[in-house]
Amino acid sequence: MQDTFKHQGLRKKLIETISQKGIKQQKVLVAIGKIPRHLFMDNAFIGFAYEDNAFPIGAGQTISQPFTVATQTELLDVKQHDKILEIGTGSGYQAAVLVSMEGVVYTIERQKELYQKTKEFLPKIGYNCKFFYGDGYKGLATLAPFDKIIITCGASEIPNALINQLKIGGKLVAPIGSGNIQEMKLLEKISDTENRITTHGKFSFVPMLSNKN
Repeated sequence: MQDTFKHQGLRKKLIETISQKGIKQQKVLVAIGKIPRHLFMDNAFIGFAYEDNAFPIGAGQTISQPFTVATQTELLDVKQHDKILEIGTGSGYQAAVLVSMEGVVYTIERQKELYQKTKEFLPKIGYNCKFFYGDGYKGLATLAPFDKIIITCGASEIPNALINQLKIGGKLVAPIGSGNIQEMKLLEKISDTENRITTHGKFSFVPMLSNKN
């Protein structure tokens, strides 16, 4: 699990690419610039690790495009020690970004294969989260409330269970839509009865699954 000067140089180019696409928050760029994305990839795709594209990771899932990860992270506006719930652990790449920004990350995955693989892998490379196997639609009510919630798979709507687990003043970022293309939504919880939702571009995610095996 090496991180060579070549990899570091490729990351620098990747940062330039996503910056040119509109990512402004310096701490997001710094975090993505630190993380060895090639370690998260299957061997067949490792040569493409620093291209701004999504790639398969097994179990019908993908590692998200770096620009997508950066967009969601920028919208989340991570502060030091934020308690963050991630729905869809996947490869663990998004979780690693949040940890590197000093968030306290609780991540839930419904694909057992990915849950087990990532739970073992992420701490080995220095990114410590709290891992859970379960249904993302239900979140983690016993550990709520959360400062921030991020959904890393396409959902037809923002689950009410997750809104209820968000602190007042908290932010939830999710790709919403029933087709192959979703709209990135930022929900800001104003009070127990009022939320502000804004839209931030179109993206493509694998669908969010419920009813875990």
